[in-house]
Amino acid sequence: MTGTTLTIPAPAKLNLFLHITGRRADGYHTLQSVFQLLDYGDELTISPRNDGQLRLQCSEATLNDDNNLVLKAARALQKLTNADCGADITLHKRIPAGAGLGGGSSDAASTLVGLNKLWNLQLSRSELARIGLPLGADVPVFVMGQSAWAEGIGEQLTPVELPDKHYLVLTPACHITTAAIFSHQELTRDTSPIKMHAFLTGQSRNDCEPLVRQLFPPVDAALRWLSGYAPARMTGTGASVFAAFDDQSAAREALRALHESAEMARIGVRGFVAKGVNRSEVYDLMMTAKDT
Repeated sequence: MTGTTLTIPAPAKLNLFLHITGRRADGYHTLQSVFQLLDYGDELTISPRNDGQLRLQCSEATLNDDNNLVLKAARALQKLTNADCGADITLHKRIPAGAGLGGGSSDAASTLVGLNKLWNLQLSRSELARIGLPLGADVPVFVMGQSAWAEGIGEQLTPVELPDKHYLVLTPACHITTAAIFSHQELTRDTSPIKMHAFLTGQSRNDCEPLVRQLFPPVDAALRWLSGYAPARMTGTGASVFAAFDDQSAAREALRALHESAEMARIGVRGFVAKGVNRSEVYDLMMTAKDT
């Protein structure tokens, strides 16, 4: 056993746009997106063990099971590196599930990065990203720790420097699974690829948004309400929606209005304000490992 207790964030993300460009023979969808990392998310505390056991304690009791991506990530790392160490992992959840904010994938990525350091495995970002990819297509962006332009199934990443923005993120009280949306026959799957310039000039959208708005009226209601304050868009396959503001005060003013909205309270909408970041603390943690 090496290392001592480590606390590591697991940031949320937004898809600033999401185009579905095709479907591969294996069923995976090809896409284009921009991942914007946020300074808001979950937090993991990891303590190494010398008996090989992996134990998880989550602040949400329903997530304390073997299907949690934290345990899946830890086991995958153990198996592929033949590590004989274990860990006690405490997960404090703030990112809602089924919201399109990448919570489970981010937790998995931070687990890989944290254990890589505590177990002194000295794996690179790219090696950890390859281990994480089977757990979720957006695990690699969290391992890399940088906001990025994404292609392929979301794993082909090019770091980008995005302008400073504050985001108001709203999450209606409905759980949406990525698999249900991507398997729906009405999903648009033939959007032509674009270049970064087209995104920067506003020529983008979320291909999943029309379908989700139709299937989940609370998402439609949240988007309509938020659009009264700034242009609003859905992230990922939902349920969360977001709007960008140039300054924090404007975003917080809209959040205060949310708390006073009877309509939004009736459908269980919750919100938070976060700043977009081009690099997360996970990136800084990986600086101590080789980066190839």
